[in-house]
Amino acid sequence: MIHSPATAPASAWHSLQLLWQGDQQTVKSGLPHRQLAPAWQMLILGDGSPTRHLQLLTGEKTEVDVLDMSLAEKADPAAPAQIEAVPRPWLRRQVWLRTASGQRLAYAVSWWDASQVDEYLENRSLPIWESLSRLHSELYRDVQGLYYGNQPALATAFQETGPFWGRHYLFWHAGKPLTLIYEVFSPYLRKYLGDPCIHI
Repeated sequence: MIHSPATAPASAWHSLQLLWQGDQQTVKSGLPHRQLAPAWQMLILGDGSPTRHLQLLTGEKTEVDVLDMSLAEKADPAAPAQIEAVPRPWLRRQVWLRTASGQRLAYAVSWWDASQVDEYLENRSLPIWESLSRLHSELYRDVQGLYYGNQPALATAFQETGPFWGRHYLFWHAGKPLTLIYEVFSPYLRKYLGDPCIHI
């Protein structure tokens, strides 16, 4: 298990080097089970809270290690196109999602309207789901893209070889996009979900 958070330069975030990519239509229709097993699809394609799902899977509280929170004023060519739906200026937040005992389960980067982030992330060390639940915010998680690829920094941090599955989604609140989130899941989750059955 890994207990000490890794750090990343403020200018860097860990996008996957793609082997395959799926769009919003793929999200809606789902994938063949030979490509991604049903249990993995429920986690990655579902619109529920990954923080909550990881906690239910592991039986441990899901905690957050914040790697970076910094202004990202310029457009990032590696970011999903839907980032433009989030009002500027952007504050980018990078975190590890891990068990209380230290096992990293996922990596997430999110872009927020910098003028509103304090309203929704009053305690920035809490998982987003927990912060928003405390506010009783009504939200819609709009999964828009899927990714399968490699990332050396994530392989080191997860202590798992890739490729990895990832996704991005918009959080909507009161009819407006609140944040865009890009997540990558550790293959360690096969301990709970079984083999992802990848045949691309």
